Amino acid sequence: MSSISTTALLSEIHSTQKYCGVGITWEPLLAPLASLRYNQHVRSYFCVVAYFFNYMIELRKETNAKYKVKIGRSKTGLGLFALESIPKGKKIMEYIGKVMIDESDDDKNSLYIFNINKKVDIDGAPRFNTARYINHSCRPNAESDTEKDHVWIKAKRNIMLGEELTYDYGKEYFNEYIKPKGCRCVKCSAKNIKK
Repeated sequence: MSSISTTALLSEIHSTQKYCGVGITWEPLLAPLASLRYNQHVRSYFCVVAYFFNYMIELRKETNAKYKVKIGRSKTGLGLFALESIPKGKKIMEYIGKVMIDESDDDKNSLYIFNINKKVDIDGAPRFNTARYINHSCRPNAESDTEKDHVWIKAKRNIMLGEELTYDYGKEYFNEYIKPKGCRCVKCSAKNIKK
């Protein structure tokens, strides 16, 4: 057996991806693998590893949007607005991003982490996650709904053309990030004006 360089290893991995039918980003995983010894079993080995990491480092990029929306200015910064009416109960889009499995709290340093269950979270920080622009509201017109390990944003009531989409981020997020600065949703803003 002979040593294999990182470049050669990368080439082998890319060809393995085609061979196995698995396509993920391997570069971040190469550093600890550079010292491996190479033999005729490497291709089979990487096929197994490929499928394992394809599950562990899943990056969802398709929002599966059901209705037309646009990013625009809102009272709280950027927001997401309906470009057509959306009936109550209908799926609007999926909350997507990096699927995080059994990662420690130290690795969850994004404001866009969506908790699915005790083991699985979705980091929705990437800008291709259009749902990240949906702001919090204490009187929302949408809500999140978990189906298996996928999170869908659904219309809580009939949503009108041009209306900003909002949903409740939950008590834990509200107390940690929103309450200290003051909630600026329509409901809370109206309360502050009355005071």
